[in-house]
Amino acid sequence: MRLVDWNIQWGRGVDGRVDLARSVREAKALCDFDILCLQEVTRGFHEGQAQGGLAGGPSADQFAELAALLPDATVVDAIGSDLPPIGAARQRRQFGNAIVSRLPVKQVLRHSLPWPADPAKPSMLRVALEAVIETDIGPLRVFSTHLEFYSKAQRLAQVMRLHELHQEACDHARRPAKAEKLDSPFADTARPMTAIVCGDFNSAFESSAYCRMLEPIPGAPAFADAWTCAHPGARRAATVGLYDQEQWPDGPFACDFGFVTEDLKPRIVGCDVDPNSRSSDHQPLWLEMR
Repeated sequence: MRLVDWNIQWGRGVDGRVDLARSVREAKALCDFDILCLQEVTRGFHEGQAQGGLAGGPSADQFAELAALLPDATVVDAIGSDLPPIGAARQRRQFGNAIVSRLPVKQVLRHSLPWPADPAKPSMLRVALEAVIETDIGPLRVFSTHLEFYSKAQRLAQVMRLHELHQEACDHARRPAKAEKLDSPFADTARPMTAIVCGDFNSAFESSAYCRMLEPIPGAPAFADAWTCAHPGARRAATVGLYDQEQWPDGPFACDFGFVTEDLKPRIVGCDVDPNSRSSDHQPLWLEMR
């Protein structure tokens, strides 16, 4: 099972050009992925910047664009920030995450993350997108998430919510409810305990939110950092700041991670960061398991 995780910055490269097809090509070349987890995917931000659009001019609906670029895959979306149009535009401005899977997708869950007041910091609503996916190594719960950038208090609250969601899923795994009937929305609630949580945590390696993610979770298997499992004792590979010094003036560091439940640690074949891509301000991360 091969997975790529990437904050694509709506497909905007260091060259300032938005090219979602380029992002998809690079992800495929990096790792012939079964699952692609993305952050900063947009809908309705295509107007000029003066009208509330984003730099470089993404397409009107990048989720639909992904589906067109990857017709053999399932594309699921989750919107964190959902804002009204500005000016003459009619489309709402939406900013969130995607999971693209070439493997069968069962349940899809969209979790709004906590947003405690922190008036000293700008912030946006954040979301964790979860999909239960049938893979060759068994069913997995896969998350694509993106935590708050400015507020440490919000990041920590969001990590705690990820732990709570994991506990809830494990309780469903132990005590599932049967489906009402085959064609009913009251479906079987059984979910696997095994999970991968990946995304842009906006928390540096070994900082508070990162360390909180690795803490024991009552009633559920703990998470491990797949990269450190694959590279014990090695210096952490940076995922931002390699080429975009304007947005990251303090230089390179790691803030994009793939956390796996402990039962998956023996299955890790490789996990690494592409140090060469310039198609976002972040570097893509890939994970392979058998």
